Amino acid sequence: MRRLWLLFIGFEKSASSMRDRRRHDVVSWNRFFWFTSVVVFSVVLFTGFSFSTFRLLFGETYHPVLGFTRRASTVNAVISNEFRATPAVSVRETVLLPDQVILFLKYPPSARLFTKEELVCIYLSAHDNSSTPRLKKPPARVDAELLGEQIIRCPSCPLGMIVTVGLKSNGILPAGPTHRWDSLAYEALIDNDNTTVIFVKGLNLRPERVSDASKFECVYGWDFRRLKLLLRSEVLSIAQEIVRCRTPLSVLNCLQKVNSSVKVSVRIKGNGILPSIARLMHVADSGHDTAPTRKPHEMCICTMARNQGRFLKEWVMYHAQIGVQRWYIYDNNSDDDTDSVIEALFEANYNISRHIWPWVKTQEGGFAHCALRARDSCDWVGFIDVDEFFHLPTGLMLHDVIRNSSSITTRLNDSELGNRNSIPIGEMRVSCYSFGPSGLKHVPPQGVMVGYTCRMMAPERHKSIIKPEALNSTLINVVHHFHLTDSFRFIDIDRAMMVVNHYKFQVWEVFKEKFYRRVATYVADWQDEQNVGSKDRAPGLGTRAVEPVDWSSRFCEVVDTGLRDRVLQNFANPGTSLLPWQNANDEETGFSLVEEKKSRKSKKA
Repeated sequence: MRRLWLLFIGFEKSASSMRDRRRHDVVSWNRFFWFTSVVVFSVVLFTGFSFSTFRLLFGETYHPVLGFTRRASTVNAVISNEFRATPAVSVRETVLLPDQVILFLKYPPSARLFTKEELVCIYLSAHDNSSTPRLKKPPARVDAELLGEQIIRCPSCPLGMIVTVGLKSNGILPAGPTHRWDSLAYEALIDNDNTTVIFVKGLNLRPERVSDASKFECVYGWDFRRLKLLLRSEVLSIAQEIVRCRTPLSVLNCLQKVNSSVKVSVRIKGNGILPSIARLMHVADSGHDTAPTRKPHEMCICTMARNQGRFLKEWVMYHAQIGVQRWYIYDNNSDDDTDSVIEALFEANYNISRHIWPWVKTQEGGFAHCALRARDSCDWVGFIDVDEFFHLPTGLMLHDVIRNSSSITTRLNDSELGNRNSIPIGEMRVSCYSFGPSGLKHVPPQGVMVGYTCRMMAPERHKSIIKPEALNSTLINVVHHFHLTDSFRFIDIDRAMMVVNHYKFQVWEVFKEKFYRRVATYVADWQDEQNVGSKDRAPGLGTRAVEPVDWSSRFCEVVDTGLRDRVLQNFANPGTSLLPWQNANDEETGFSLVEEKKSRKSKKA
């Protein structure tokens, strides 16, 4: 595959020399197709390509010599004395996160993936070549998302050590290339217009600002240390932690031949190239038609979550009842049962998927990534957290509110637009009400909508429902709202039509988890001694996860039972009063709700 890449490099550079030499920084993408055919056949004839390489060039799948279908064969894929020369399973990349290490394992075709119980995290000395383990720890998590690949999460690596993995029974894999998280290109997508969108850490650009693209360029290849083997490309836009590049035509042609092995990164002119683990994937890899005559879903939701398994069921089931059809869950290093809850919901015919997103403080990048994935499937996409619920006080369904609101247009005068055309709505901003513990000290068994009924009086910020094609190509987004193209505008939804109930300040055992880490890039963590007075903090709480004695009575200015009453009226089982997300052993609680409703009715009478 690397020989094939060398051919493409040669073709690109030959084509580039035909361009105006004053633009030598950008590789030319035209006039090389016929050169490709001639040179490929010449190389095949005169350089002795193997038969397998010849098959690769003509589109057939390449299979390594070793194929593993049984357990014994898979075990031998791990490096041992006998197999040291030909590793089949390898550590493709390693990334050092602040509190854990992520390892990406690459398997040969048809190999069985190792289970968490079979694997062990192994820590070796970084100062010698000894393969003797200095320390062994069980992995925190093992996930598989792409075919033939696994993501292993290991505990943090002690100073002076490197981390790899092995089997408990036999062998150690050689450590892979290791990267620091704070300077890295970590994801990349080929958009529908064939531009490359790169998600990066380490550029330290200002939020909500478009930066000067001329100071950067994109680079494509396998090994970024060998500059002569890289293709360079123009940066079209750069903002926050997202870079959009012009994709070399040869890279687009090459991707199908080399199984997405080409990596991409960003070069800061005068300062070098960011390390990269970002391999190119097409947005269309989600399996949907990139140009459907009609999108299959009118309303979808994207969220990023960590350890929200016990709340997901209520969140999904409720929103399904009011009109949400598709859920994209970006799992940000959960170690609870989030994956099994999502699997159970999927088996129950909820159109929900889990996308592994281990990257720290990258909510803006994750939401942009999700918006691109959802664009060909969803008319509208809401960006809310798992503790946030759309509440429709009028009793309408979500699609009714969206249709009514999106039919409103804003008219601009000639000086603003050049004519009196109407501007369609591309974003709906929904006000948020923050609810407090409501006198509770334990997680309410009926769910958050029924349990928490006391909130702050004034709304706090907003959350957005966006039309994906309305997004600005920079994909800038902060605090759940995006920048739009000039062809679209946003509106603020009337609070009488729709609000977001944000169950932000729950009982202490739930709320204290917020001190672990915030997911947003430009928001300080709760434990950081900065922006302590921000609306993102709990007023008067400070930076320590110490429960105030009056916590259960805080953040209670207005009693609001609107959503609670609707849920009990429309969702409860008539016989048991159990809600759809409750377990059967909660039946006693369900009957207590029946008695409570009867009591309220008798008091009103």
